[in-house]
Amino acid sequence: MDAALKRYRVMAYITGVSLIILVLVMMPLRYIGGNAQPSELFSPFHGAMYMLYVVTVFDLFMRMKWELVKMVWVMLAGCIPFVSFVVERRITAKAREALAA
Repeated sequence: MDAALKRYRVMAYITGVSLIILVLVMMPLRYIGGNAQPSELFSPFHGAMYMLYVVTVFDLFMRMKWELVKMVWVMLAGCIPFVSFVVERRITAKAREALAA
């Protein structure tokens, strides 16, 4: 279970950082700067990282036997800039508490 938690944490950070880069750097370059090429190259990377994030969330929640509704909310947290970092801290604390018990 510890390995699943580590995978989830890594993917939460990668997804969060890539979403921030996409929203705060690539989209302004595309729509304000008129240069679509950087976002065309970066968007598929973020999409792939988000898919891996969803898989790691699913894996962690199945191993921890947590509720499905909570899992969906955690998956959606990867779609909102900065929220994945907050949710990652909460999920990590709950997982460590459950593992210690």
